[in-house]
Amino acid sequence: MASNAQMTGMRDVYLVAAELSRLGFIVSPTSRSAAGADLLVTDQKYQNAFSVQVKTNAKTFHFWLIGKKAQETVSESHIYVLVNIRQKKGGEEIEYYVVPSKILVKNAIHDGNWPNMPMSAVKNLQNKWDVFGAPI
Repeated sequence: MASNAQMTGMRDVYLVAAELSRLGFIVSPTSRSAAGADLLVTDQKYQNAFSVQVKTNAKTFHFWLIGKKAQETVSESHIYVLVNIRQKKGGEEIEYYVVPSKILVKNAIHDGNWPNMPMSAVKNLQNKWDVFGAPI
């Protein structure tokens, strides 16, 4: 049976996929065992393709754990979408931070067992979906 953390992570992969689809991109989830990429994304003319890794917070909102292999997956076409799900009165507030892998690796903090990305380093990247270019 999947843990709460796994369920939250899977849910957020689909939330990001839905948002990218709403914006006009073609999106496909990868196999859950695919290392480093949760989604594959392309524009409607198949001219630009991206791999996307989704990292999620449902409780702690000032950083994201990014994994030890983040240093190895740096590419112009590899994008992280960092998601916060905040419980609010009357529902949820979902925040998306769209972070190119080069920016993520440059700003990651390695102060313990697990590298993390502080909110302060990506605050200006909230809803910056334009990193994917035009969908059409």
